[in-house]
Amino acid sequence: MHGSSPAAWTAVLIALVGITLGGIALIPTPNWTLFWIGVVVSFASLVVGKVMSAAGMGASEHH
Repeated sequence: MHGSSPAAWTAVLIALVGITLGGIALIPTPNWTLFWIGVVVSFASLVVGKVMSAAGMGASEHH
């Protein structure tokens, strides 16, 4: 099934942590350093997902 793999779940969880961190950084007054850390963490989830998928932890190509 599409997305049902350790690589996909890990990438989504890391992205959620980054988005949450970035959102919390904007409340009540913006903390731009923490916001940008959240942005970097969110984009790092793409790299982690690709690396894990390339390492064989992604969804199989067979349907």
